[in-house]
Amino acid sequence: MKYVPVAAYDNYVTAHLAKGRLEAESIQCWLMDENTVTIMPIWSQALGGIKLMVPDVQAPRAQEILASLEQAHKSHHACSQCGSHNTEEISTPRKISNWISAISTFLLGNYAIPVKKVRRCFDCGHETPL
Repeated sequence: MKYVPVAAYDNYVTAHLAKGRLEAESIQCWLMDENTVTIMPIWSQALGGIKLMVPDVQAPRAQEILASLEQAHKSHHACSQCGSHNTEEISTPRKISNWISAISTFLLGNYAIPVKKVRRCFDCGHETPL
């Protein structure tokens, strides 16, 4: 049986939530690169994150389920400026603390320092600190 990636995550919590939802729908799945990304989060970008793998014959159904999960998540987060639900949690390059974190991580080696995140509205551009 050939497995294909249907989604990628930058942390194990969201990856396991998605995996659990697919398993509840009787879709076989497993997480690729979970241990590496969890132990060495700085490698997440290089590896492409934690990949949720499903059999190729079940991939369309898995993508439908994951899309409905994302839609349900977005419906709970409206922009405080325009009311749009077209928002997402992102790290922002505008914060000086994120640049300091990146430089510190580079200089100190494997010590990943958390970055500041915001909820960004893709309709009006408003950013709400988290």
